[in-house]
Amino acid sequence: MGLQEEFEEYAEKAKSLPESTTNESKLILYGLYKQATVGPVDTGRPGIFNMRDRAKWDAWKAVEGKSKEEAMNDYITKVKQLLEEVGVSA
Repeated sequence: MGLQEEFEEYAEKAKSLPESTTNESKLILYGLYKQATVGPVDTGRPGIFNMRDRAKWDAWKAVEGKSKEEAMNDYITKVKQLLEEVGVSA
């Protein structure tokens, strides 16, 4: 299985993470997913009153220097870690 296929598989598995998954973990996954699928941030930072979108933008910006492949690998690793924490085999 190639990296792209494995990434897509774990992107699907991430959808089954429990509601109890922390916002911090969700933001890490969001940033890595966007970096892997879109690349570097291509929009302006949302305003101060749009806290949700601002946090997502910040998470994406935090991984801006990673290549697509690095972001995919880090995403897969993070999903595996989160699934192991809740007792689901990856």
